Amino acid sequence: MRNVLIATCLAAAAWLGTGASGIAAGGSFTRGCAARDIQVMMMLETNRISASKVDDAVRTILHARMMCFDGQVVDALALYDDVAHSINSEWMLSSQGQ
Repeated sequence: MRNVLIATCLAAAAWLGTGASGIAAGGSFTRGCAARDIQVMMMLETNRISASKVDDAVRTILHARMMCFDGQVVDALALYDDVAHSINSEWMLSSQGQ
């Protein structure tokens, strides 16, 4: 699980490095997107979920980030909500099995 989080952080760092050019080209990352992104990433770090769910969540988060930069904020926030729901569902299922 630790390796997955490290990979996630590296992917986020790489994404942020390329994101600056998107901002210069006219894209913007709204406060709503940024707040939801941080919240969902913290959920990933603090909940015990399977590695495959983490991979799926990270892919969806990256897609949501790109949508935010493209100005599709409402759709991006819906994706963040889907990820949050998925994380909570997986966590509740795993905690019931213990």
